[in-house]
Amino acid sequence: MKEFSYLRASSTDQAREAAVRHGAMLIAGGTTLLDLAKCGIAEPETVVDITFIPDLNSISSTETGVTIGALAKMAEVAEHPVIMEAFPAVSESLSLAASAQLRNMATIGGNLLQRTRCPYFRDPAVFKACNKREPGSGCSAIGGITRNHAVLGTSAHCIAGNPGDLAVALVAFDAVIHLGERQIAVDDFFVAPGNTPHLEHNIERGELITAISIPASQAARCSTYLKVRDRQSYEFAAASAAVGLALEDDGKTIRDLRVALGGVATKPWRAGAVERALIGKTLDAAAIAKASLLAMEGAVDHGANRYKIDLAPRVVARAIEKMGGLA
Repeated sequence: MKEFSYLRASSTDQAREAAVRHGAMLIAGGTTLLDLAKCGIAEPETVVDITFIPDLNSISSTETGVTIGALAKMAEVAEHPVIMEAFPAVSESLSLAASAQLRNMATIGGNLLQRTRCPYFRDPAVFKACNKREPGSGCSAIGGITRNHAVLGTSAHCIAGNPGDLAVALVAFDAVIHLGERQIAVDDFFVAPGNTPHLEHNIERGELITAISIPASQAARCSTYLKVRDRQSYEFAAASAAVGLALEDDGKTIRDLRVALGGVATKPWRAGAVERALIGKTLDAAAIAKASLLAMEGAVDHGANRYKIDLAPRVVARAIEKMGGLA
């Protein structure tokens, strides 16, 4: 880890001004930046500490939704009564992420900016070819060990998966990220690799996440986050689904459905085809199983990750059945 200077920002304006400097990087909880610095990936010249900026850690709610400050801790948000009642999928996605120690330190804003866990990206000493680290150098993952890599949203330049849990729930329920003067839908904040895999987030230099707002809905209130992984704890998703369900008064017809996938794509993945196939239909296990297959439209495997194409629809179906009282 190379030497760097340290600046403690006391306001968002000071943080933005410092962030535009060459080699400047922001730090809050530190669970991402310090990890990347130890890997030799992040080499900041100046670390701008935003931890002490006031009013960025609040959680406020109204009838129309909730706004979560970017510096709020993962554990705090997961355990907040409003989040647990009105957005249970968000609470569950945070509770199932990382370890308790990390959840006590990591911030919401930092969680959304975490980088991929692709081992070819995180070991520059061994794997020189990585288009995320060095654009144009190639992708060591393609043709390598691909079990944990993405099958959706990939390109010829990158197949690294997005590791987030919270982001999946936020995409499902149309959350909006506040970047100071600019606001952007969470789904648009994350960028698929295409020809520019080094660009992962729609955020400009000098911008910082100040808050995330989530609109209230019946689907969000009746929601869950289902995560399947190789081991029960401290593991990233092999496949996950954030699902919200609202039924008509008859208790059988699907009025609203939200589905987003994690663990299988290069960004949190909204499964709109599944939603469209089931909204207006009668809640039925066979119909759910058939529609859930649409979650993998356009999926491309690279050998060892082929199982995700079979696994993800089952995770989606199980989550929908759970919220519909069929499981």
